[in-house]
Amino acid sequence: MVEFNLNEPCAAPRRRNPASTRRKLLVAARREFARNGLAGARVDEIAAQAGVNKQLVYHYFGDKDAIYFAVLEWMYDEIVQYERNFNVDGLSPDQAIRKLVQSSFDYLELHPDVVALLNDENRHAAAHVRNLAHFADIRTPLLRVFSRTLSQGVREGLFRKGVSPEQLYISITALSYFYFSGMPTLSAILGKDLKSRSALRARRKHVVDFVMQSLRA
Repeated sequence: MVEFNLNEPCAAPRRRNPASTRRKLLVAARREFARNGLAGARVDEIAAQAGVNKQLVYHYFGDKDAIYFAVLEWMYDEIVQYERNFNVDGLSPDQAIRKLVQSSFDYLELHPDVVALLNDENRHAAAHVRNLAHFADIRTPLLRVFSRTLSQGVREGLFRKGVSPEQLYISITALSYFYFSGMPTLSAILGKDLKSRSALRARRKHVVDFVMQSLRA
């Protein structure tokens, strides 16, 4: 998988370097779609941020929908790779689940653009995600880890029986995802800055404790 860095400058690419041009367009597009969504994003702005002529967007991707789809492919490839890099070998079941929950929270904290892109794709009823060729592979890495870890935890008397790996996956995702996606309104309602380091630490600890308590035998 090609690695991209959203923090790198989108300077004009060198001539005769299609890979560099495509890369800069994707980086610029990811920023633009995260900021304004599919409906509000402008091809002119993507091209300007990438430092290329607007016609190159159409040359490399076809249209705005196509480059949005390419950004989603990149995002999901990134998530799957992150999940596949989880290493819980040698950890007890409770330590493994704790690490997985912490990592899920940390990923969303470090990638606010992912939260924004997921929000936008949900508004479109996952119309683009459903068409990803490798969509079946997206949900499998962590589910396999959860399944093995839960089974081991039950055998060792640490976890209660009957917990669905799929439901656990959804719950862990929801407990972290909603915090970040709802941060502006939650901060306003509660009168607190939920983006502060102390608030983030408190939420991370709560999510871990909440999940672990729900699994105990």
